[in-house]
Amino acid sequence: MGKRKSRAKPPPKKRMDKLDTVFSCPFCNHGTGVECRLDMKNLIGEAICRICQESFCTTITALTEPIDIYSEWIDECEKVNNFEDHDA
Repeated sequence: MGKRKSRAKPPPKKRMDKLDTVFSCPFCNHGTGVECRLDMKNLIGEAICRICQESFCTTITALTEPIDIYSEWIDECEKVNNFEDHDA
């Protein structure tokens, strides 16, 4: 007589960690000063520092996350700083 085969439990689903929506400001260096907002109706992403009032706007797609806007802002800051260094 054979044993009944037991049914194996399915593996647990992996939980996706949430990405940050608040970042440190590249200008005033405040830890939680920059907040990113996504306007899906007008396809505009905006990063604004609550402390020093610096802001950055860019166009977005349906797949854009707040970290993408912040990283574009940092890239633009580095590009401007490198351009100024080459002029001097």
